[in-house]
Amino acid sequence: MPESFLELQNVKTHFPVEKGIFIRKQVATVKAVDGVSLILRKGEIVGLVGESGCGKSTLGRTILQLIPPTEGAVVLEGRNLSGLSKDELRNARADFQMIFQDPYATLNPRMTVYDTLAEAISSHKKISSAEMPNRVSALMTKVGLSPRFIKKYPHEFSGGQRQRIAIARALAVEPKLIIADEPVSALDVSIQAQIINLLGKLSREMDLTLIFISHDLSVVKHISDRIAVMYLGRIVELGPATQVFERPLHPYTKALVSAVPVPDPEREARRKRMILQGDPPSPTKIPGGCPFHPRCPFVDPPRCTTIVPVFEALDNPEQQATCLRIKEIH
Repeated sequence: MPESFLELQNVKTHFPVEKGIFIRKQVATVKAVDGVSLILRKGEIVGLVGESGCGKSTLGRTILQLIPPTEGAVVLEGRNLSGLSKDELRNARADFQMIFQDPYATLNPRMTVYDTLAEAISSHKKISSAEMPNRVSALMTKVGLSPRFIKKYPHEFSGGQRQRIAIARALAVEPKLIIADEPVSALDVSIQAQIINLLGKLSREMDLTLIFISHDLSVVKHISDRIAVMYLGRIVELGPATQVFERPLHPYTKALVSAVPVPDPEREARRKRMILQGDPPSPTKIPGGCPFHPRCPFVDPPRCTTIVPVFEALDNPEQQATCLRIKEIH
């Protein structure tokens, strides 16, 4: 196996729940991320999927140290980011950037595109004022926008164009790792395809390592090399994108795949959906044993409610899932 580029070592991100006006008292703990271990290779695209509230975005922000981990380590090219001082972390931020869901909320409405990109470039690199216009124009061209738009403001662009500007800003410091948090969920379907293709193209051309966060499994399949499925702050399945999509191992992944529409009316009418019962448990009260057991149609009460499952493979060692009945249900 190639040397790891990014390694997550039992990462946990917990938030205290407090009550009281004058005297604050902790009454519970939200376990947003609860023991995630993952290794990414250089240039790899990993899709991170799961329903709302499973901890995807919190994990992304924890990797970038926007939220400090409660426990565990985030190791990027041999450096433990969790152990860096503020100054060291600021210098290291040129190596990793984030693309957020709503570009309009992340772009300063009072700054032109030129000012936005120039500020990002100059924050980590010393570029002369004479050279800056060429650097900004090159970034615009790289993300598929005309350099003649550099004097415009964010409100003068469409949603897809604003997301391209956000991508250009992330690329301004020439990062090695990018985390894209639901970057296409607010866009039209045709524009979604353009942005996904752009991210895939940039990843290949610039040898970027990309974590693509989404709740849409079909979108993730299109761009990812591997897919990691999250449930209640834990990764429950990990494997090659095609394998996970065509032959999911974990019951939760099976339910997600069954919810993806099929672009064929006859097949769509014949196929059988796997409908999960109930809602996800509260992250303050994660069930014992397998956290998915209250909603699992294959639950085996004596085992599933008491034993915490570990990753296990079936046929392909690269595809693993945390299910005690993995061999029985396939």
